[in-house]
This record gives sequence, structure tokens and C-alpha cells, in this order.
Amino acid sequence: MVEIGAVSITLAFFVSVYVAVASFIGARTGRREFVRSAENGAFGVVFLLTVSSSALVYALLTRDFSLKYVASNTSRDLSTFYTITAFWAGQAGSLLLWAWILSIYMALVVVYHRKKDRLLMPYILGTIAVVSSFFVYLLAFVESPFERLPFALEDGRGLNPLLQNPYMAIHPLSLYLGYVGITVPYAFAMGALLSGSMGDEWIKGSRKWTILSWTFLGIGLILGARWAYLELGWGGYWAWDPVENAAFMPWLTATAFLHSVMIQEKKGMLKKWNVFLIIITFFFALFGTFITRSGIVSSVHSFAQSDIGPYFLVFIGFVLVFSFLMFVLRLDSLRSENRFDSILSRESAFLFNNIVFLGAAFSVFLGTIFPIVSEVVRGEKILVGPPYFNRVNVPIGLILILLMGVGPLISWRKASKENLIRNFSYPVVLCILVMLALFIGGIREITPLLSFGLCAFVVATVFLEFIRGVRVRVRRGENPLVSLVKMVSKNRRRYGGYIVHLGVVLIVIGITASSSFVVQKEATLRAGESMSVGNYTLRFEGLNQYTTRSKHVTAARITVYNSDKKIDEMAPEKNVYRFEGNREINQETEVALRSTFKEDLYIILTDFDSEGKATFRVLINPMVSWIWAGGGVVVLGAVISIWPRMSERREEIVRYSVEVSKNGTVKI
Repeated sequence: MVEIGAVSITLAFFVSVYVAVASFIGARTGRREFVRSAENGAFGVVFLLTVSSSALVYALLTRDFSLKYVASNTSRDLSTFYTITAFWAGQAGSLLLWAWILSIYMALVVVYHRKKDRLLMPYILGTIAVVSSFFVYLLAFVESPFERLPFALEDGRGLNPLLQNPYMAIHPLSLYLGYVGITVPYAFAMGALLSGSMGDEWIKGSRKWTILSWTFLGIGLILGARWAYLELGWGGYWAWDPVENAAFMPWLTATAFLHSVMIQEKKGMLKKWNVFLIIITFFFALFGTFITRSGIVSSVHSFAQSDIGPYFLVFIGFVLVFSFLMFVLRLDSLRSENRFDSILSRESAFLFNNIVFLGAAFSVFLGTIFPIVSEVVRGEKILVGPPYFNRVNVPIGLILILLMGVGPLISWRKASKENLIRNFSYPVVLCILVMLALFIGGIREITPLLSFGLCAFVVATVFLEFIRGVRVRVRRGENPLVSLVKMVSKNRRRYGGYIVHLGVVLIVIGITASSSFVVQKEATLRAGESMSVGNYTLRFEGLNQYTTRSKHVTAARITVYNSDKKIDEMAPEKNVYRFEGNREINQETEVALRSTFKEDLYIILTDFDSEGKATFRVLINPMVSWIWAGGGVVVLGAVISIWPRMSERREEIVRYSVEVSKNGTVKI
């Protein structure tokens, strides 16, 4: 199986190159046989990389410690679940996952678009194949997951303890689906530039792929935050780590793009801006992959120093130079069909929204690369910590929340005085009332006051839109609930977007509360002693120490009381693993968490001694659960937005049936 996997990767590289060459030849000459051959080649790449991926999973499950990758990331004590997730725990395996997912995207694009976008399709397929060729080249000739050791080891080094968590098992998959998926809308943009077809076809074809990638990136960010909250034992969920930032940047610019394309579709404007945004989004996706794998940044998420960094730099440089060269050559074809009529319009609100999103992305980018630049210029890394990111991005975030509420209500072209008063009176009043109530309640800091007030403003604007839509249908005699369902189903993109806004509001409320009003205390206790934190009393009952096949566990037994009433028993742990893990880490902290919608009780066992004394750090984090709930609402809104209407599905069925009846066979 190992030899089959290695050969399959090499073949996949040559087939990817063929797909790229055949696609571009077919596009330039108009010879459909080349295009059809390239499309078949795309399925060949999927097959070959599926074989390679299956071979690696087989090697992991059979504990083939003659392979460097298996020996570095697994051990005999590792459970089957984490043995499989070791597939993407290391450098070479994660690259194989990247390439495999891209091949699946490439095949899906062929299936869904070869009959719809005949002019763009060869260029789209060729562009994806070029990206595929790069990643498969790295696997075949630079960082092979099937590299053998001089001799087979008795056991492996084990999986990094920090990765032995269900959230971390799913989190990378979601991020890769987002990162890799951005290749598709980028390929649509390149297809438009290369073919000279600069209408709205590439926007319409790529929009759902962009939403899909954006959704997976968002899920990955939320899951990563949840993992950090549970596994790193510091009490937070976001530390502006370089690798966290790497996923956040393309999410920001993709968000800007999804708002901006609406202006192009409705008004024929911002064509240059949209192409620029998708190029930058793809750049950030590649940049994030680069800094994770090059070893040039220090992060608990990043891989060790490797030789692939220069290859990535060259490829990123090629992508930027080629993309912007094509962009400049097509500037005349990207002229807007209309102009802005007024600064008080939905078009202007969306443009301001985009500028602010882009500003946020580049502020994060500058903070992320500053240590790298400082090392090159001054010979030492100067780290940029959370204070910089918070100081810059908190005001930007507040502006974005404001624009999130303004955009849906302000009129297209030019908002009249009557329009502004009618649409914004209730939201503004609610915003002021919420801020006033919080001020009377004792909150004096300006940031949480503004944040909560603006969140109330956005919620009011969203509910007004739903209420007005339902009211129109109710006047026609429909049931309110039926009206709501029909209204959303007939305009899923619009109302799915509003649901996404509600989810973002929940996330912002959770972030604001948990960062502004956290209560924490540290104490060293003997068995039988207690400590009080907020409304809770925690009594330390003693330590339990035991050894499993993989680790030595020290667990503290804590009884939790609230108003003298026992409400829970909690057990924070400190574990030492018998195998050091592939990043020289052999210990980790398991926090104890009691979570409600109001607040989280978060207990960390920071130290203990042989006499049975233990030191605890206890935090009360308000409303953290709102963040995870908000993430779920965002995903719901995104799914509603991209879910095809019945009419679209019927069109697909009819087109498929016609093709079958004409040819007598099913064409895939």
C-alpha cells in the first residue's frame, strides 16, 4: 500500500499538469476534445489522491512505523479515532489532505459547471489544476508522507497531546475546506480575466462556492476558539495567534466580497473591486497555509521548520504577479455601468463596509508579519501581542456592527429624509434605551456600552425587515407562520443573510461580555479548604492520581456550591503523557468547565505538590456560550442562503434528463 500511495501521488502530479495544459489549449483553440479530456483528467486526479489518502490511513491504522510520518505522529497506545486524525496532524499529511480536498472541489466544479459556463469553464479548470499541480508537486518531490525510515521502529512518538481533542480533530478539516474552497471563486475570477468575459457570469457562478468556503472557514474559527478555550488552559478562546490570524484574514475579505457582489449584480458597479477582493482573499488563503507550514512563526498551531517555505513564497509571488497583471490588462472591461448617486445610499453603505473589512484584514496582516519583518531588518523578532490587535480592531468591529444595521434599511441610490426617519427611528431608540439601561445598571466603560447598544440596533433592523415582509403577506390573507416560511424560502439569500447577522450579534455579545466582565481568582488549598469566587464556593476535596496506558493523570476533586447549595462536582486535571509528541510536548491541562447561557465557571489546576496541596486559577466568564450559539446561527443562515430553491433543482433535473435522453447514457 505504501508504494501504491507514493506512485499515485507522482501520477496525480503529472495528470494535474496535463489537466492544466489541456484546459488552456482547449480554451485557446476552441477544440472541445481537449476540454473534455481535461475534465476526465480531473476525475483521474481525484481517484489517484483518494488512493494515496487511503494508503496513508491504512499505514496509520496498521502502525507501519517504517514510515517517518506514521512514527512521528502516532504510537501504539493511540486510539483509533486519533490515529485517523493523525492524517492531518503533521506537515506531509496535512498537505495531502489539502491536495485531496482541492481535487474533490475540482471534480465538483466540472460536474456542476461544464454545461453552464462553457466559455469560462476551461480557464476555471485550468486555474484549479495549476494550484493542484503545485501542492501535488510538494507531496511528490519535497514533503512525501510515504518517506521511509532506515529501519522500522518499535513504537512511534505519539500524537501531540494538544491535538488529542475532538474539536481539534474536526477544526483542521473545516479550515481546509474553507482555505481550499477559496480556490474555486479565484478560478472563476481568473476564468473571466483570461477569457475576457467580464460580465456577471463569474460572479453568479462563484457566489455559492464563496459562501460555502466562507462558512467552513467560520466553522473552523469557532471550533478552533472552542478548542483553545478547553485545551490550552488559559481561560480565553482567542489570543491573536499568528495561525488564528491566518484563518481570520481570508474570512474577513471573503465577507467583504460577498457583500460587494450584490452591488455588481444589482447595479453593475464595483467590478474592479470584486476582482481585487477575490485575488486578495486567495492570497490570504495561500499566505495562511504558508506561515502554518514554513515554521517562520511561533504558534501552538504551526508545524515545525521545513523546506517548503521557499516553494510557497515563489508560488505566492507568481499568483500575485500573474493575477494583477491580468487585472491591469482587463481594466477597460471592468468599468462600472453606473455611478454612486449619493453617499446616503445602500451602495455607499456596502462600499464603506468593504473598506472597513479590508482595513481590518490588513491591520491583522501587518500585526502578523511584523515579527517576520523585524527579524529580517533588525535581526530579532519583535512580537505583536493582543494589545495592538485589540486597540486597532475593536473600533473597526464597532463600525462594522453599525454598518451591519444600516445596510439592510437604507434605500438604494439615494435615501430620502422620510426613508431615514421611517426605517431608523425604532432601531436608534432601542439602541439608546439599551445603552441607558446598562449605564444605570452600573456599566461605565464606553466599549461594552457601544457594543451592546449597536447589537440592539442590528437586532432591531433585522426584526423590522422580517416583520415588514410578513405583514405584506398577512394582508393577502396568509397565516403569519406560513408567510414567514414562504418569504424566507423565496428569498433565501436575503433572509439567510439577516440570520447570519443575528448570529454575528450573538457572537459579539458573547465576546464583549466575556472580555469586559470576567472575574478571576487564584488560591492554593489543602484538602478540605474552600475558596469563594463570585457567587460560587469551591471546596477542594483532594487529589486523585492514576496512570493509563498513555498518560499519568492528576485530577483534583472539587465540590461547587452556590448559596450553600451543592450544584456540581468538578475535576480539573494535569496530565503527563508517556510519549513526548511530535512537537516536544508531553503534558497538558484539562480544565473543568461548568457552562450555562449566563456564565461559565472555569477551573484550572495550575500546580500541586507531594503533600496534597493544589493551586487553582478560577474564572467566571460571562456569556461565553453565546459565542458558540452565535456560530450555530451563522451556519444556519449560510445554509439557508446557499440552499437551492425548488425551481433551481427542477431545472437541474430537467437538464440532466434531457442529456440522458439525447445520448442514451448517463454522462458524468
